[in-house]
Amino acid sequence: MISPESCSCIVSAGLRSGAGAAGDCDGARSCSGLLLDRQRGLVLCHAHILSPFLRQRQLSLQPFLLPGAFHRDLQIQVQFPARTSPGGGRTEPPSEPVSESPSPDLNPEVPASGLVRSQGYGPAIFLVAFPCPEFREALRSLYHEADQWHFSLDDQEAALEDLAWFSLLRCPSWARGSQGGESPQCVSSELLRKGQTLFSCASPFASFWSEVFMNTFSKGIVSNLVGEHNAVILTDARCLPGTEGGGIYLKLHGLYYLAGLIAAPLCWKAHEWVGLTLVCSITCIFEAIRRIWNALDKNGNSVSFCPLSSPLPLPLPLPLPLPSSRWQGVLTQLFGVVALLESDRVWGSGVVVSPRLILTCRHVLGRASAVEVKIQPDSGSRLALKGRVLFATKDNSAYDVALVELEKDLLYVEIPVAASVFNTGEDVCVIAYGVFGESCGPSVTAGVLSAVITVDQQPAMLQTTCTVHAGTSGGPVFRTSSGELLGIVSNNVRNNNAGACYPHLNFSLPITILQPLLSRYKQTRDAAVFEDLNQVNDRLCAVWRPQDSFSITQKSKL
Repeated sequence: MISPESCSCIVSAGLRSGAGAAGDCDGARSCSGLLLDRQRGLVLCHAHILSPFLRQRQLSLQPFLLPGAFHRDLQIQVQFPARTSPGGGRTEPPSEPVSESPSPDLNPEVPASGLVRSQGYGPAIFLVAFPCPEFREALRSLYHEADQWHFSLDDQEAALEDLAWFSLLRCPSWARGSQGGESPQCVSSELLRKGQTLFSCASPFASFWSEVFMNTFSKGIVSNLVGEHNAVILTDARCLPGTEGGGIYLKLHGLYYLAGLIAAPLCWKAHEWVGLTLVCSITCIFEAIRRIWNALDKNGNSVSFCPLSSPLPLPLPLPLPLPSSRWQGVLTQLFGVVALLESDRVWGSGVVVSPRLILTCRHVLGRASAVEVKIQPDSGSRLALKGRVLFATKDNSAYDVALVELEKDLLYVEIPVAASVFNTGEDVCVIAYGVFGESCGPSVTAGVLSAVITVDQQPAMLQTTCTVHAGTSGGPVFRTSSGELLGIVSNNVRNNNAGACYPHLNFSLPITILQPLLSRYKQTRDAAVFEDLNQVNDRLCAVWRPQDSFSITQKSKL
């Protein structure tokens, strides 16, 4: 099996010199790409880099686009990776009949440091651009115009429909230098599960400074799965502009299996950065290509645009028996204690702390006295309950806490064990209804416990690197190794100057503050026990309400 580095590449597109319309087509564009079939030199990439060179100026609703749909002077080039050495370092590229320098029209930008490693460049032949219907439909179910979504591709604003388009190329020089028909092995997206570890291998900023950035790795987990055949894969693996078209892999027994292609590395919702990467299932991409080939076969012109003498043999996603870890079992159980809370068209998250009590944040509920509560105890069922606000801290309290009492007990729900100690640096995860709300169930993001802030020698605040967004407030933070409840997410950080939030810097209320009060309430059934949370403490306020301590003349970025 070939490694992710050896089947990853950079694809650049532009117009040949003297085309005369380069100014109209925004010049050269680039993204990451993936070698599908080494013997034939077939390369898959995202189609957004080709959209400026369309004759009609935008990706259409056609089932696919052939070469005639693009500018006649379109030029595409593939930058090959260096060969990976057994020790994991990069060495000289294999001796292939390719150019050692890029086309002058598609010259990758290299800073003035002069660092240049020998890499191969070769022209590519455009075969077809096509959308992935399953991916497109799943996107439509997730994203709504009212939510003010924005997508960044190649540092350019992209429309939602553009995210679903991919392109198949053929690089003759790569094919001629191949020794056999190596292809990446794939895993069926239907076998993926939330919480599984994923790796990305792609090139941040694409052709810019490829000496440093080409084919770099990032690690995350499956945050959520949406659509038919899990067409949309959401991961918290941190990817940057230029990585679109790069591969997302599942690692099993030391080997990497291709699971999908990066469709959008950066998303914004209502001016808030969403630290999740949008991935299209490789299973659905292959199905889309097969449908195109079958349609063309019926018309008798299956090779009219493809210089191949035989039908295209695409690699099949392998239905691997994915091993079930102890963590997967714990995670499945934890999903059943995470609640979606809705009141007055505002929603947030919460966690079940007793058969009839939901713990959340005050700001999730606003001034509401009644709440709609939805819980998914397992993937095949969904509970809808009514609840009343039992207690909420005052506006001037250091703590942002509320408790919702359900109309009836939750049966067969295993209440999470509350943690009693916190270990900086330990693996943690957040499970909540952030970003998408009820559309695709709770999402999970992973990180570490980055800091424990104490007041009077007691934990008063937790910081994690888990990705959180609007809608995550009130969601639980769990210890990955045991599933213990560490606390609930309260907020993240906003840069007042830039007007943007930092999803990987967030604050949570430790469960150790609440657990004694919950135990007293269990004995007394008197909500007055929670009034202790309203006792104003200057030291606590300095931690949780820093804006109150700033003078009028003092400005804070956060």
